[in-house]
Parts: sequence; C-alpha cells; structure tokens
Amino acid sequence: MNPAELFRHEPDAVHLSPGEILFKQGDAGSHMFVVLDGAVEIVVGTQVVETAGPGAIIGEMALIDQSPRTATVKAKDNSRLAKIDVQRFHFLIRQNPYFAVHVMKVLSDRLRRMDQRLAGT
Repeated sequence: MNPAELFRHEPDAVHLSPGEILFKQGDAGSHMFVVLDGAVEIVVGTQVVETAGPGAIIGEMALIDQSPRTATVKAKDNSRLAKIDVQRFHFLIRQNPYFAVHVMKVLSDRLRRMDQRLAGT
C-alpha cells in the first residue's frame, strides 16, 4: 500500500521549501502527514535518522498517543504533504483496514531500525 495514492489529489496539501521545518521535536502534535512529493528529513537532536520520500507517513505517533513530537521534520527538497487530523485518521482506519496495518508496519519498521542503530549493527 502506498498512502500517497490515497491522497494524490489532496486539495489542502502542505508545501515546503528545502530547509523549511514542518514541526519540531517537543511540539504538540494534532496532525500526521503523508509525503506526496519530495523528501523530508527526520531529525532527532542533531542527527538525521531517516529521509522520508513519497508515500512515507510521518507524525503518526502524535495521533496515536497524543504525546509531543519525538523528532523535528524538515524539507530536504521541495515537498508536498497531505495533512491528516485525528478525525480523518480514525475514519481512514475504520474504512480501510489496510491503512491501519500499514501504519502499524511503519511504526514496527522504525522501531526495528532504531533498535539496530542502538545495537550498532
């Protein structure tokens, strides 16, 4: 599943220029985002931990557990992102179980990559 396909014609997409910050580590979060075009960097502290391109889901943890942002996200390239609030997120999960599974897979993959980094492999 490529979430970018679900939001390909998003009328209210967020547009970012290179270096522009979408959100900062520690911010309160009320939206998640799907990268439609371009690329964004996910930064923890001063380290880029991931570069996310089209189809990537970012900021989903804030909708799941209402916690502050755990990373800063900034545009690497000119980027366009779909902005999804909690009501839309819950609707998508109810209407499209594959979307829910995809979100869980994204979280699982990120956790595994962080575990590998911490283990030094």
